[in-house]
Amino acid sequence: MLKTFEETSKLIEAGKLLHIAGTEALLKKLPRGRWIGGSTEYFMAKEGGKVSGELLFVTEFTFKNFSIKTYSAQDINQITKDAYDNGFSVLIIPFDSAVHKEYAYNAARYDKMFLRNIVGWISGMNLGIPGQTPIAVNGSMQGVFSDKAVALHIQIPEDKTVFVNIINIFEQNKASPLIEFPEEGFSITKCRVDGKEVVLADYIKEKAIDTKLPLVGDYSGNSINISFKSIENGVVNFYAPVFTGIKYRMAKPISDYEGLFNKRISKHKYTSPAFSCNCILNFLYGELENKKIDAFAGPITFGEIAYQLVNQTLVYVSVL
Repeated sequence: MLKTFEETSKLIEAGKLLHIAGTEALLKKLPRGRWIGGSTEYFMAKEGGKVSGELLFVTEFTFKNFSIKTYSAQDINQITKDAYDNGFSVLIIPFDSAVHKEYAYNAARYDKMFLRNIVGWISGMNLGIPGQTPIAVNGSMQGVFSDKAVALHIQIPEDKTVFVNIINIFEQNKASPLIEFPEEGFSITKCRVDGKEVVLADYIKEKAIDTKLPLVGDYSGNSINISFKSIENGVVNFYAPVFTGIKYRMAKPISDYEGLFNKRISKHKYTSPAFSCNCILNFLYGELENKKIDAFAGPITFGEIAYQLVNQTLVYVSVL
């Protein structure tokens, strides 16, 4: 729920367990307490998408047992060991940091990753305002980090179960050629298109490919998006790494983001998600400001975490 700085401060001072999203400037001024936070000025509120440098999005958790941890690129692989057997963890990682890259490349290989419920997001900034720094905040120690991640580990009652879900409105365009990569990374020069080696930047220009649409990879039957960030000096930069051994195709075009999200949501079984987030690219390309995504509210992010890093995806967790 969107709150003012004063309302948020009062919740912290009352001892509430919170997840907070807002500007770097506001987060740095909040009092010490039982909370974690990350920077963004984009939100999906119940009344619709909103951009604000004055408000904070606050999620309150009512669970009793929790821990708050800070991780560097060297020890982020310990997150699954710190997570509760019966619970979930909300992880916030600053965009383009070393820990962001470490997690993006290796999270799927961490011990017990898919036996723990890890969700979260990549913090960012207002794209129209220069000089901002993506941060993650450990409110229990008033630690503000541009190079470390923070996590809120929550234990839930034994009679409850956690469900981590994604809503991905994109799917592979079967008319698109098959795209494979000989090496892994956030930045790529060459790839194979239907088995033929090409310079990816040249191929995108030649075929007039719409890079607002992501690549969609087939991860053992699951569709995972890789979003385009930029093309510079013949190099294609992504918001998440591509991997060898994965078969990618371009996504099918989408004309109505809001309508398709709400159609997909109607097929999901959930009750008042405990946490959710959605991607900045969906927000911008789908023109979601002032538009509603039914039943889901939370930060608009620069990458989403559903166990591993995903892009252009709505992520949510329910406790039932």
